[in-house]
Amino acid sequence: MKAIVVREFGGPEVMKIEEVETPRPAGSQVLVKLYAAGVNPVDTYLRTGNHAHAPKLPYTPGKDGAGIVEAVGGEVSRFRPGDRVYTADSLTGTYAEYSLCDENQLGRLPENISFEQGAGIWTPYATSYRALFQKAMVKPGEVVLIHGASGGVGLAAVQWLRDSAYTVIGTASSEEGRRLVRDCGAAAALDHTDETHFAQVSEQTGGRGVDVVIEMLANVNLERDFECLAMRGRIVVVGNRGSIQFTPRLAMTKDATIYGMSLFNSSQKERDEIHAAIFDGLSRGVLAPHVRTSIPLAEASRSHHEVIESKALGKIVLIP
Repeated sequence: MKAIVVREFGGPEVMKIEEVETPRPAGSQVLVKLYAAGVNPVDTYLRTGNHAHAPKLPYTPGKDGAGIVEAVGGEVSRFRPGDRVYTADSLTGTYAEYSLCDENQLGRLPENISFEQGAGIWTPYATSYRALFQKAMVKPGEVVLIHGASGGVGLAAVQWLRDSAYTVIGTASSEEGRRLVRDCGAAAALDHTDETHFAQVSEQTGGRGVDVVIEMLANVNLERDFECLAMRGRIVVVGNRGSIQFTPRLAMTKDATIYGMSLFNSSQKERDEIHAAIFDGLSRGVLAPHVRTSIPLAEASRSHHEVIESKALGKIVLIP
């Protein structure tokens, strides 16, 4: 089978397509024939080697994908050949024609969701669900700011809240992105390149502020998030690309809580909860992954440039 292989840490160009042996499942393992693989910012961080969970070389990147079960090990009880699935991690990586997974790394893909959409499910929807419901414990009636709402995780966060009793304010840097955020259910979409947008968020809440901030770029926004945070508000740091100087009194003054989170740290019980919520949301049409562009597997390096360097407008997927 064809797969992307990384033999040294570095820039996007270290990813090379190679012919490798197709793995065989054993025990609780499942072999999935992939029709699409999701590209996430975390994939780029792992590729550099500068990450707490950096893989051992050589490796095939990717945790997210979607396809059909090709074969199963003898201990597998939840899946059988022919099942439509999405991956939520992988033993062998998803930037490939086939991926070997443990059965608890798979979720069922409803018929109304395409494989390209399926490749954009796990990391965005699980991360946003964990941030909203397992960390911030957002409650009906609260106001939530999604700071950087036009990317995969941001759009997923907006969708999780759109059929419930929440008010969502999103931000994006382009008019196209803001329109997409509104289309996904946000009550308002603001331009986060405008220095006054923190004041605009406060105005949207009548001066009260937001109860929860889902923060995608903490090194840029964290200090200023307190300008529009309500008393006893919560900030969940989902994304960060550098260090900052932080004034703790900001959190003290508002009795605020700052949560850090990583999907890597979720327990299997938490993941099972997320899988169930995802299947329900997809089946009812509440969740609808937005695919920005599809790129051939052989051009994986281009996908890593785009996911970091271009404006976020949904998911990038690779097609084997």
